[in-house]
Amino acid sequence: MNFDVQSHLGAVERSVSSLERDGQHCSAVTLSRSFATTAGDLWDAVSNGDRIPGWFLPISGDLEPGGRFQFEGNAGGEIIDCEPPTRLAVTWEFGEMMSWVEVRCAGDRAGRARMTITHIAPLSEHWDQYGPGATGVGWEMGLLGLALHLADPAAPKPDPAEFAASPDGKALLAGSGEAWGEASVEAGTDPDAARAAARRTTAFYTGEPVEGS
Repeated sequence: MNFDVQSHLGAVERSVSSLERDGQHCSAVTLSRSFATTAGDLWDAVSNGDRIPGWFLPISGDLEPGGRFQFEGNAGGEIIDCEPPTRLAVTWEFGEMMSWVEVRCAGDRAGRARMTITHIAPLSEHWDQYGPGATGVGWEMGLLGLALHLADPAAPKPDPAEFAASPDGKALLAGSGEAWGEASVEAGTDPDAARAAARRTTAFYTGEPVEGS
């Protein structure tokens, strides 16, 4: 696969913010990416249970408002709201941790469509240790899978573990971790703490110690 690491890193817009939800102090990780497709096709890829495994993970459950879903080996939750073809809101439940995810799809400039993901989670020791990259890097890899799927829906999905272990995969994970560290700094986090958390995130995803972590 001819893969341009910097192109994929540069295609993602990242931001971090703080807010309250259900009486809890939370962090919000937001990322968006533009794709060479229509808004309708983008929505179908995001909401169609037959297409989701082609770029993300196998999914089961009742994919209707009020229904529950489960990603194989990952999180599950409840579909809080669905407004085709623009907005999907769900709870994101992994073990004992519960957070919220909102996905928005919209037309972008001519011939393109944009997806924006916002993941809101209560502040925790996990956030203090890893920062926004803990969720941001994972979602960014999801957007990469979506980009490949939309470019060629019939192509098999690359093996995530093989890609993560490849030089391109490690470079992308490291670049994403660093970018989320800088997004945290822009949001007001102490620079040393934000960049240390980013190094720990990179080490977690790549499996390799990072100098200064």
